Amino acid sequence: MRQIPVDTSAATVMVAKTPQPKVRDRRTGEIATDADTGAKLMVVDVMFAANDEVEILAVTVPETGISGELTMGTPVALTGLIARPWENDFNGQKRHGIAFRAVAVTSLVDTAATSKAA
Repeated sequence: MRQIPVDTSAATVMVAKTPQPKVRDRRTGEIATDADTGAKLMVVDVMFAANDEVEILAVTVPETGISGELTMGTPVALTGLIARPWENDFNGQKRHGIAFRAVAVTSLVDTAATSKAA
């Protein structure tokens, strides 16, 4: 499946909703895990502002890649953000979209506080 790297260098990114476990199966409540590492997957909704446009993106990230306190409005850095187009057939209807995945979501508040203290 094609993966498209997303350049976040010129974007402002802030937490829109605190991290939540990614549910693999809504009927059973099973939590999704990373196929390679087995790490629990989380979803962080972020406000992504670039080129005079703002969107809310749901970004999947391993639980181990979440650092700092991620509350609503916290500025964050997205490490290794990729976009992955998807399509499926559900009950005879074609559905499609773009899934976003990052290696890490890091609070910039912690980074700024550390930089000022040094």
